[in-house]
Amino acid sequence: MKIAVIGERENFEELQAKLGAHHQYTFFSDIDPSGFEYLQEQDVIFHFTIDENGDHMELLNEIDDVPIFLNMVKVTLAELFFTYGKPKVSTFGFNGLPGFFDRDLLEVTAPGHGEQLETVLSELKVDFLTCDDRVGMVTPRVIMMIINEAYYTVQEGTASREDIDLGMKLGTNYPYGPFEWVDRVGIHHVYEVLEALYEDTKDERYKICPLLKKEYMQYRT
Repeated sequence: MKIAVIGERENFEELQAKLGAHHQYTFFSDIDPSGFEYLQEQDVIFHFTIDENGDHMELLNEIDDVPIFLNMVKVTLAELFFTYGKPKVSTFGFNGLPGFFDRDLLEVTAPGHGEQLETVLSELKVDFLTCDDRVGMVTPRVIMMIINEAYYTVQEGTASREDIDLGMKLGTNYPYGPFEWVDRVGIHHVYEVLEALYEDTKDERYKICPLLKKEYMQYRT
């Protein structure tokens, strides 16, 4: 299949690792009207940074007959469609955070397009789990909450980052500790997902730890 990938280089490399070398890939760090004709010739489009490039929807809304996957961890399809309009083609949400895409099951949302989703992912040989169109999907909600709690534990001086990582892996059999997840995902993604979750739910579990916020601001400066 001909697959267009829009996002960061690490997104492109993770998608290639999951889908394999037998597809034809094209990577875009950005898109503009000059790329419309080329996108229209693809079999599927994966957009990993739509939360930062909502204006891209104006171009994607004009695409015909090419299914589109949008990284919907920090925003919902409903919100995106309300703001920019709904594309003509089947459009799905997926969990495209770094470290989350190349896993056994791809988390996806497909309001009203379940059959089309199964057809496309079957052709790509991707196993998937459907979830509601909500901020954070499933796994990011759990992982980000654990990371936030781990930051509170460090801030209070209860344990070191290394001890927390080791304890979580030995005690819960998690593949990575909370701070190892931060390294994999990126502090900016961790902060921004938690921020979106708290705004969506007002649940205190997602209220960002001051230490995490400090490190995010240091990363951004």
